[in-house]
Amino acid sequence: MLPFKPLGLSPRGAQLGARFLSSFTRSTSSNRLAFKPSSCHSMPSFLNFKTPSSLNNHPSNTRLFSSFSKLLQEEKTKVVKEKKVEECKKEAESWFKSSFAGRTARLFFITSGVISGSVLILLAAFFAYDYTTYTPPEVYDSLLVPESALHPPLGGPENLPILEQHIDAFDTPSKEELRHKPRLVILGSGWGSVALLERLDKNDYDVTVISPTNYFLFTPMLPSAAVGTLELKSLMESIRHIVRRVNGHYLQASAEKVLFSEKLIKVRCKETNKEFYVPYDKLVIAVGSTSNTHGVKGLQFSNQLKTAEDAIEIRRKIVHNIEKACLPTTTDEERKKLLSFVVCGAGPTGVEVAAEIFDLLNEDLPRHFPRILRQEISIHIIQSRSHILNTYDKTISEYAMNRFERDNIDLLTNSRVKEITPESVIFDQKNEKGEIERKEVPFGLCLWSTGVAQNPLAQQVVQDLSGSQKNKRAIETDSQLRVIGAPLGSVYAIGDCSTVRNDLAEHCADYVRKYIIGSHGHQISRAHSIITDDDIKNVVLSYKEIDGLAEDIAQQNPLSAEALSWVNEIVPEYDVNKSGFLTFDQIKLVLKEVDSKVTSLPATAQRANQQGKYLGRKLSKLCKASTTLSINDIFDGDIDNAISKPFKYRHLGSLAYIGNSAVFDLPGYSFVGGLVAMYLWRSIYFAQTVSLRTRVLLFMDWLNRGIFGRDLLAI
Repeated sequence: MLPFKPLGLSPRGAQLGARFLSSFTRSTSSNRLAFKPSSCHSMPSFLNFKTPSSLNNHPSNTRLFSSFSKLLQEEKTKVVKEKKVEECKKEAESWFKSSFAGRTARLFFITSGVISGSVLILLAAFFAYDYTTYTPPEVYDSLLVPESALHPPLGGPENLPILEQHIDAFDTPSKEELRHKPRLVILGSGWGSVALLERLDKNDYDVTVISPTNYFLFTPMLPSAAVGTLELKSLMESIRHIVRRVNGHYLQASAEKVLFSEKLIKVRCKETNKEFYVPYDKLVIAVGSTSNTHGVKGLQFSNQLKTAEDAIEIRRKIVHNIEKACLPTTTDEERKKLLSFVVCGAGPTGVEVAAEIFDLLNEDLPRHFPRILRQEISIHIIQSRSHILNTYDKTISEYAMNRFERDNIDLLTNSRVKEITPESVIFDQKNEKGEIERKEVPFGLCLWSTGVAQNPLAQQVVQDLSGSQKNKRAIETDSQLRVIGAPLGSVYAIGDCSTVRNDLAEHCADYVRKYIIGSHGHQISRAHSIITDDDIKNVVLSYKEIDGLAEDIAQQNPLSAEALSWVNEIVPEYDVNKSGFLTFDQIKLVLKEVDSKVTSLPATAQRANQQGKYLGRKLSKLCKASTTLSINDIFDGDIDNAISKPFKYRHLGSLAYIGNSAVFDLPGYSFVGGLVAMYLWRSIYFAQTVSLRTRVLLFMDWLNRGIFGRDLLAI
């Protein structure tokens, strides 16, 4: 084969050229033509090939040269086309690398490849992990279970079984070690309890959580679950999963009574109605609150929104009412009643439920139900004040009212509910002239959301400690969150069931005594025996000394610090003689005015969460300090005060959802907004959930609502 590659021919052209030369050589051999194949390397193309004129005249050679000329022409055309294609490729490649659109397209393809590869890797990793979760059942040859757990001894005032050890006390080495630690019992599984468990150091206490619900419920998002925006499981986390962090135990039961002198808790199992005692060394009461009835009759015909069961019932009732309104046997009057939603109370919960119901009926109802239903729907909010969200900034309240009026939500302000019947809500409304008018609104669903009241256990505690407890609506604690009247340092209360006492005037003598000892202790010997109550009543303090006294009181009662900061302006009003000094009685009057300006802690998840974190840290400090105290034979005294500062509540702000928008009432700053604010509202609550599992479920629920709409199934 002759080397035709230098001629620029394709392999096919080179093959045909070789055949041509072979035929040409055979045809000219008789004419003794001398042809040197090596000369082909210097030829630029076959067109430069010269032949004698005698050969061109030969018929066979003429046909051969004609065929080869056509071949050369085709090859030249093909080469030109290939060059053009190569040039186009180079131009496209140059554009792809240099232009913005090209770089963007390149980045898109690279990103798509990376994402696709990452997804495949994640899927492979997931299936690999999922494979490991399918494990064969474990068979134990023997299990160590405490005898006292299987057969608890009887005792206590009612001779009931006493839970001395848990049935899983030997399940793990960590639990076995904790059997000899102080017994910490937590009543409740709400915000305060969960925050305490998150801050409590491991292996400090033998922890037992007692609650009738075996899950933690993220209550701020409960209105969304009531209308199908979110699934309830996205707001719930197993309390056993949370307790496992501290190697603790959980009992699904209700605490009925606390026996302070015996350090026992009387517990009842709801299903079996059996009772038993649980002993404790330290007790935390965090049982929450119930809805305030305000003495209104017929509340059994309304719904509340405190638990997961409440949300399920509201959701079921909404869907059933809508479905019933579609039936041909339903009259116009019945249809209007079924589609009338009444909310009693315009606090955050009531406002958010009204907004969620409106969004459901406005966005999802027309897609699945007859459009005529949308014209029959009505939402009413009954509020005793002149405006809604009265605990928020005025601008926020006005924004919410304007928003609801624009959405045709009926705001019935200056109204008090008198009675709820199976068919309607009866209320009195004050008109512009100040006259009271009796009105009635029919309903298909009525939500009662008007404040909180005492839990039955909290009522029992207040009753048992009636000599020390003066607040009939909550368990009173000191600034260290210790229950007043209970043995010092053994019982604590946090969350909605409790309140911090701020009765400064009543303890004026104690504060003055401590101040005198602290500021003049070097001048006094055996101060406690010398400074009697009569001496305190004869004390006279200057303005400067009263400022110092106020600072001392503020350190012991941080919740009163803001009100105490104005003492220097109040004092001159009580200095009748303008002498620059106040007597004990005058100082007591000053503290009474301070008491009147101190606001009680809000019954919110934020407050319970802060108290739980504070108490968790303090209990860990107490455990670590107990070794030193026992070595030095110190078992009495105010140990809490010695190792921890008093609890100080920090209000971080309040949020509320107002129908595809949100409002933010922050310290020193408030703002409202549309969808952007709503996404910020979601983000804040998304970050506050207690586990990765609930965050993933929340995200999936929001995605599901955006793509497929709310869930309108009534299960």
